[in-house]
Amino acid sequence: MIINVKVIAGAKQNKIKKEGERFKVYLTAPPVEGKANKMLIEILADYFKVKKNKISIIKGTLSSNKTIEIT
Repeated sequence: MIINVKVIAGAKQNKIKKEGERFKVYLTAPPVEGKANKMLIEILADYFKVKKNKISIIKGTLSSNKTIEIT
């Protein structure tokens, strides 16, 4: 499954909102040294009930707009 995600790093709390075909993910982690990407994978794994190694960022590693693959 491929999903599009808009990431808001440095938020007050971690949460996921579905907006049409896109997910908006709020993360408390700052967007430095890959901390937000790591937290994004953890939160998506919990949300979709899969292991973290089943989730990968296939586009937008350094952007707030990301394409995620869940296998």
